[in-house]
Amino acid sequence: MTDAQPRSLRWRLVRRLAVLQATMLALFVLVVIAVLWGSGTLNTLEPEDDTIDALRDAVVRDANGGISVRETPAVSKRRDQSPNFWFVVRDREGHSVSQGRVPREYAEIGAALDGIGQARLGWNLDDGPRPTARMKWIETSAGDVQILTGPGGTVSWRRVVLAASTLFLSVVLPIIVLMSLATLIATPIVIRRTLAGLGRAAAQAEEIDIDRRGARLPLQDVPSEVVPLVSAVNDALRRLDEGYERHKRFLVDAAHELRTPIAILQTRLESIPLGPHAPRVLEDVARLSTLADQLLDLQRVDQGSDGLVDIDIVVMARKVTADLAPLAIAANYELSFETAAEHVYVHGDQGALERALTNLVQNAIEYGGRKGLIAVRVDRPARISVTDDGPGIPPPHRERVFEPFYRLNGRNRGAGLGLNLVQEIVRRHDGVVTIREASSGGACVEMTFRPANV
Repeated sequence: MTDAQPRSLRWRLVRRLAVLQATMLALFVLVVIAVLWGSGTLNTLEPEDDTIDALRDAVVRDANGGISVRETPAVSKRRDQSPNFWFVVRDREGHSVSQGRVPREYAEIGAALDGIGQARLGWNLDDGPRPTARMKWIETSAGDVQILTGPGGTVSWRRVVLAASTLFLSVVLPIIVLMSLATLIATPIVIRRTLAGLGRAAAQAEEIDIDRRGARLPLQDVPSEVVPLVSAVNDALRRLDEGYERHKRFLVDAAHELRTPIAILQTRLESIPLGPHAPRVLEDVARLSTLADQLLDLQRVDQGSDGLVDIDIVVMARKVTADLAPLAIAANYELSFETAAEHVYVHGDQGALERALTNLVQNAIEYGGRKGLIAVRVDRPARISVTDDGPGIPPPHRERVFEPFYRLNGRNRGAGLGLNLVQEIVRRHDGVVTIREASSGGACVEMTFRPANV
């Protein structure tokens, strides 16, 4: 089952706002039409265009070249719908025909409108009820004629739909397009400004690291709807910090408590005969002592150091090699020190770097096969390597051996905290620790640092 892809809040808002605006406009138009229809306003509108359409198909020429109007079903329908049905049809030669009671205001007006293609004739709203009319020049089977007519019948649904469609295409649709474009442009800007505080909180969250505890996400400018989430995250971070501190205090206290009984045990074992197993037993006790020291070293590394100085890692590596030579010789190894430069400097904590190199050499003694050579070498620009002739570390495990107590296989006792401590120290010095295969087939662990400007 795959996780659902996150959906953009910006485009969801743009889409929904555009749909909402279009729906509201369409509903407004429908409500207006429904109100007009329900109040009878549409039924009393003057459908002169329907009358003109009916007369256009009914106008013909008589035998003398004059104009006459046939009684078609459409004309009959218009007459039946309106008791005041009237019209005047004339051509440009002066022929005319009329039916119904033509209002006196329009009886002789036709000739005055010869130069006008169409017109709607009426009165001001405050003039009282007065007759209205519609004039239009149209092409018929009798030629180009002028039709002047008054209201007759009701507005057909076809004309209402046509008028509504025209209104939608000419007014509503352009408004919808303009509002959608405005929404498309404005919504991302509004969202970006509104969620600016949330963006800063996200940037702060990306900087949270186990080495920089106590960090909290800012609530400034965070939308009130998101404040509960940010507050919950801050509470979770506080609980994690408290749990980490409790865990760290436990490890430190345990390491301190273990050092004394381990030292007493080692002293007593050295004072009594243990037979042929004595070296192995003493080595196991030493391993316990080393593990306790590593726990304390992790605590010291976590606390950091204010005494950073320029360190000659050639001198430091030579000293560590000399100090560990008896331990390597006792385990049947040869231990050598090589350098490609007389002096190589890095800026850091001398005690931490000595602990890192000591752990690498002790790890080589523990897992180097108890034979062959362990070589410590310093190279430019600032690299320290420890190489052994043991079985080496397979490539798939070269990253994971830096995890605390990682085991290469079920029978292996694991590297304990040694390599993990080395990685922490090197990382805090802005360096990199890597493992590769040595020319002898063993393991070569390299610590690379940024050289100091000396």
